[in-house]
Amino acid sequence: MTMKRRQLLVGATAGLFAPALMGTRSAWGSSRPIKVGLVTPQTGSLAFFGAPDSFILSQFADALAEGANGRPIEIIVKDSQSNPNRAAEVAADLILDDEVSLLLSSGGPANVLPVADQAEINGVPSLSTACPWQPFVFGRGSTPDVGFDMTYLFGFGIEDAINAYLSLWEGQDTNKKVGIVLANDPDGNAWGDERTGFPPALRAAGYDVIDPGRHQLLSDDFSAYISAFKEAECDIVMGTMIPPDFVTFWSQSRQQGFTPKIATIGKCLLMPTVPTRMGPVANGLSTELAWHPSYPYVSPATGKSCQDIANDWEATTGGPWNQTIGLKHGLIELAVDVLRRADGDFSPEAIVSSIKSTSLETAIGKAQWEGSGIANVAKSNVLGGQWHMRDDGFKLEVAANPGAPEVPVTQPLQLLG
Repeated sequence: MTMKRRQLLVGATAGLFAPALMGTRSAWGSSRPIKVGLVTPQTGSLAFFGAPDSFILSQFADALAEGANGRPIEIIVKDSQSNPNRAAEVAADLILDDEVSLLLSSGGPANVLPVADQAEINGVPSLSTACPWQPFVFGRGSTPDVGFDMTYLFGFGIEDAINAYLSLWEGQDTNKKVGIVLANDPDGNAWGDERTGFPPALRAAGYDVIDPGRHQLLSDDFSAYISAFKEAECDIVMGTMIPPDFVTFWSQSRQQGFTPKIATIGKCLLMPTVPTRMGPVANGLSTELAWHPSYPYVSPATGKSCQDIANDWEATTGGPWNQTIGLKHGLIELAVDVLRRADGDFSPEAIVSSIKSTSLETAIGKAQWEGSGIANVAKSNVLGGQWHMRDDGFKLEVAANPGAPEVPVTQPLQLLG
């Protein structure tokens, strides 16, 4: 490893956990580490997905130092800068220069797909979370019955997000007219697909769909969407958006008099930073929910419950917990488990075999590829959540729990004021 790359690794984890790193370096001195690459958007429009990286690595400091088969695990972090081309570039660097045995990625299709492609091309196993399976499979030229050789996803499907959204809206006093606002990117195109996306599923559930088409990322004018939704008198608006686009859309909606009863927006509302920045106008916004402290799971590697993880985050950072903590925790949990079960054989074939045989309860639920019905995909839960502004800041409550009755509803959905 060059000095530049070693500095990057230390820079990604230093400060909060220097003692843990010192212990890890001591272990490395006695045994060659197993190198694992983590490609993550720490800067750019998707940086909220990378925000927990340093904290999560600190949670796993002891487990990484213990490693697998007497060898510590070294996680080398690379910033994709929220750019698919950059994600592919740093993934290739990790494979060709750092010679990692396993590649990890998380943070939506824009980050996951290019990393998985590089892993597949170069014959290196990869694990990913926080990405719908449809773009992971269809967007990479495969089908659910064919799959890939090296690349595996622990993620939800568009059908799961649809089920969560319909569960949120069920029984609410609306006219069942839904305006859709989606970007021309892998996420937006998958969610808006006329065969497998939201439009046909919403129509089948009795909703009228108003879909003006796909917008370009970082748009500064959503007037055409807002006009179409107002003309149709949409009581509901939904989509999946990056934070800058949603903030612009919601601000212009209010300025132009579009006031739906429900706004359920994916991706950008995972983190409390967006509603906090928006202020009172964000009260009551809803979203998919992929992790919550009330999840009843305990980490095998750290012994921490989901509530413990949230408490540790808040004590360490002084900020509120967020969903990406659980998503990233689940990813590192899987990596540790897979390498430990490889029985000292860290060849690509052995690691892939270990991935295939996984049956592990993580912070985001049970990961099991065998029997999933979708090649290379283990399904994770998606629930419905709603943001509520409290005296001490915004809180995300579980408002619908389709498919996961073990997770309690903490507050049913309330219509926007």
